[in-house]
This record gives sequence, C-alpha cells and structure tokens, in this order.
Amino acid sequence: MSQLLTTMDDVLYYPILIIVLLAAGLFFTVRTRLIQFRWFRECIRVVMQKPSKEGSVSSFQALMVSTASRVGTGNIIGISTALCLGGFGSVFWMWAIAIIGGATAFIESTLAQVYKRRDANGDSYGGPAYYIENALHNKLLAGAFAFFLIITYAGGFNALASYNLQSTFSVYGFYVKGVTSWIIGAVLAVLVGYCLMGGGKRILRITEVLVPFMGVLYVLLSLVIIVMHIGMIPSVLSAVFADAFDFQKILGGISGSCMMYGIKRGLYSNEAGVGSAPNAAAAADVSHPAQQGLVQMLSVFIDTVLCTATALMCMFSGVTPTKAMAGAPYVQAATQTDFGAFGPIMITVAMVLFAFTTLIGNLFYVDNCLAYLNGKKTPSAGFMKIFRLVAVLVIFVGAGMSMDNAWAVADICMAFMCLINIPSILALNGTAIAVMDDYGRQLDAGVENPVFKASDIGLDDSNLDYWK
Repeated sequence: MSQLLTTMDDVLYYPILIIVLLAAGLFFTVRTRLIQFRWFRECIRVVMQKPSKEGSVSSFQALMVSTASRVGTGNIIGISTALCLGGFGSVFWMWAIAIIGGATAFIESTLAQVYKRRDANGDSYGGPAYYIENALHNKLLAGAFAFFLIITYAGGFNALASYNLQSTFSVYGFYVKGVTSWIIGAVLAVLVGYCLMGGGKRILRITEVLVPFMGVLYVLLSLVIIVMHIGMIPSVLSAVFADAFDFQKILGGISGSCMMYGIKRGLYSNEAGVGSAPNAAAAADVSHPAQQGLVQMLSVFIDTVLCTATALMCMFSGVTPTKAMAGAPYVQAATQTDFGAFGPIMITVAMVLFAFTTLIGNLFYVDNCLAYLNGKKTPSAGFMKIFRLVAVLVIFVGAGMSMDNAWAVADICMAFMCLINIPSILALNGTAIAVMDDYGRQLDAGVENPVFKASDIGLDDSNLDYWK
C-alpha cells in the first residue's frame, strides 16, 4: 500500500501537477499584468471595508476563515518536512509557488463571487462546484469537485492533521511508538466527535480564544529567534538560493528534490488553486467580485510569511535537518537550541490547538459540498451523524499512520481537487480578467468603492443571483 501511494503521489505531482500549477500560475500572472505587485496596496485597503448589509460576512471575516483554513499544521510540520526531505532550497520554491499562486487565488475567488448563490436567509454561498455548473454547464465535473473536496478535507487533510498532532509528542520520554499514537488518536477522535455531535461548546469557545493567542505567540517566538540570529540572514539566504538552483541535484531525482517538496508543502499550506478558499470567498458581502479576489490573494501571502518564519527559525538554529527528524522533531529541536525545554513544549501546545481547530473546521468546511451533492439541500440528520462518525474514525486512523502514508494521502486528495479546479478557472479566466479590468477602470475614474454589474462586461445575468 505504501508503495502504491508513493507512486501515485509522485506521478500526480511530476510531471502532471507541477506543470499544471506552474503553467497556470504564470499564465494568470501575465494575464492579470502582475496583479500580485500592482494591487498589493489595494489588497490592504479592501480588506478593511465593511459589508453593505449589517450582519453579512465582511471581507475581513472571509479572510480570517480562509486564513484559518490555510494556517495550521502545514505552517509548522509541513515546512519542517520540506527542509528535512528536500533541503533548504525548498524554501525558495515555496516562495515561487506562493508568488505566482497569488494570481491563481485572485482568479478562483473572483469567479466564486461572480457565480455565488443566495440562500433563503439572503446570505451568499458558492465555490468551484457552483461556477463549474453555472458557467461551464458541467454538473458531472462540478459534482466530481464537490466529492473530492469532501474526501480531501474530511479524509486526507484530517488524517494528516491527526498524524501531525500526535507526532509532536514523539520527543518526550513517555512516547511509545505504535502505542502512544493510537491513544492520542483515540482521545482526539472522541473530543472532535463530542463537538460535532452537538456538545463541546465550551471546548470550542476556549479554542476560539486560545488559537489566535497561540498564533501570535508562535509568530513572536519565530521573530525572537530571527532577531537573535539576524547576522545569519545573508548566509542562510545564500544556502537557500544555492540549493534551489542546483539543477544537477534536482534533475537527479525530481520527486525527492527541493523543487518538488517546496511546491508540495507550499501548495498544502497556501492552497492557491486547490479550490478551497473560493468557498469562503463566496460568502463575503462585497460591492465588487474583484475585492474578494484581492482579499484571498492577500491570504496566500500571509500564510507564506508564517511558513517563512518557521523555515528561518529552523535554519537559524544550526540543527542539521535529517530524514529521521522530518516533521515535528526538527522544529522542536530547533526551538530547543534557543529556548531550552520550553521550545518543544511551545510547539506541542501550538500544534494541539492548531490541529484541533483545523479538524473541526475541515469537517464544517465540507458541509457546502455535501449540500451541493444532495441537490443543494442540507442532508438529513441521520446521514450527517453517520458521515461525522466516519470522519471521526478517519481521525483515529490517521494518528496511527506512517508519516509517508499520511502525507501521500493528503497530497493525492489535494491533487485531484487541483486537476479539476485549475482547468476550470483557465476556461473561465476571461470573465475574471474582465471583472478585474472593470474594477481597475472604476479605480482610475476615482471611484473609492467600485460597484459591479454583470451587464457592464457583457455577462448574461439571467443565471446569476447577484450583480444585476
């Protein structure tokens, strides 16, 4: 089974997905005329705008939802894994996929806004399944995307989050390989199941307070280490670029190279092009679809800054990354050099909180797609109970998986989402570019808060719930 998963993972990413991701990102970067740089200041401005209707989801709230989805175990464990298995050069390729991925994020989230739907309460919802059906008129492909999102978030990503969480305990003396992981998985599964089945409100309230606090504390910890080793920045950056452009080494084994690990772990963390963030983007109440495209582009950059903080924290430590240390052990060893015993404990606490809220968030994230597959109606209470029990079982099983299998399953699931979403937004990029140009024209005319009408770009609004 391990060999099969590894082979599928390798084939899906090289040559298929690496070509699709890079080609699409570069294409969108050119088509949007370097929007990542041109309108970066505009990203900051629009994120602070309030919704027109009181009680609606604001751009800032949508940013927080999508950023919460992006920021988590991948920013810590994913980056550590890339450094240990791919080398320091993987950081450069993570930056590269984020920079060009910003344009991809703009396109997919703008489209989600254009084709969003209105529910009975007057709130909006949508995502790739909806723009694939309404714009490409392909219900089969839309259904396939919804199915793979469910498998990815309730399956692959949750199994990986569970594995990553329990792996942070492996550095402590009480950890018994093959035993402790299952115990932690069982406790985690019970807690998540309790919350999903209607209980755990106090647990959720506590995590809602602690997670932002832990996120800030983690960033401060990273900044302290970076400042303590500020003189090492030139040598570390030199090592990153030297390794990133060692093409003889890369071409000697692409599947295990810094390029591949940087792209894989960067994509897992920032999710640009995966098709997940558009589900959050569609819920925002904005006056122009391009505004939410800009907001989601900003989320990709925020995520990458946090990934870079982890990478620098590890590289400044002087601890040599090895395959055996891949994941939590490397980050914990790195923090221990500067903070002693507090460092590993800090990483463990951060991972427990990040992983727990990620597990809960991922399962609520799939509700939109479950409703889509059920004829755009919420499934019955009985079905949802069975579904959530299966999802809880996945969490338990994930804790006991091997590192290679856990990452491979998550990578494979994510790849299928990408391979449906990216060709779809390529086919629809003309609409997103027209929306962008409309926004730009209004900005140039001095309009502070541009307003969009579908007819202004020649778009048929008869099948749209908004923009008439």
